[in-house]
Amino acid sequence: LFTAGLANVNFMLCDGLTSGLPSASFDAVVSVESSEHMQDKPAFFAEVSRLLRPGGRLVVAAWLSREQPSASESKYLLEPICVEGRLPSMASASEYEGMLGAAGFRNIEFQDLTLNVRKTWSVCALRCLTRISSNQVLRQRILDPAFSNRVFAKAVLRIWLAYRTGSMRYGLFSARKSGGEYSEESRRR
Repeated sequence: LFTAGLANVNFMLCDGLTSGLPSASFDAVVSVESSEHMQDKPAFFAEVSRLLRPGGRLVVAAWLSREQPSASESKYLLEPICVEGRLPSMASASEYEGMLGAAGFRNIEFQDLTLNVRKTWSVCALRCLTRISSNQVLRQRILDPAFSNRVFAKAVLRIWLAYRTGSMRYGLFSARKSGGEYSEESRRR
């Protein structure tokens, strides 16, 4: 069982934009590769801010676009990745920082993890190509227009290229909800 040994953990399925959970009821919120899927990212960060107690921490790991991508990067890489990956949009690090600030977060820190993540997509692209070329059933499935997830095979290759060219980045944000005082010990967590 996934929750074995975690008696104080509850898993809930909620809407990221309107969770219905009580305000100021959490000390921390973690979002791993999910903010990209939010239709309205500013509303998502406002909801997270509402859920956090003053001084609460938010950590976000996210796919990002480069700052000011070119028209060709947007047209041939980023926009198709969004469509194929079912993302409404991909924002840059500075856009995330702006949205976080507007939602009432302070002490915003950003760590660029692109070089580490880029390696993963090289492995994924190679494995994808190897499997498709060596597995006839998989090849037929990918070529079947009725198979709705077949577009993600193209996305894997585009994502690999977007990381290789610098069109995509991967970042880790950490921020605190403004208001309230928090101790030096809380700051180190």
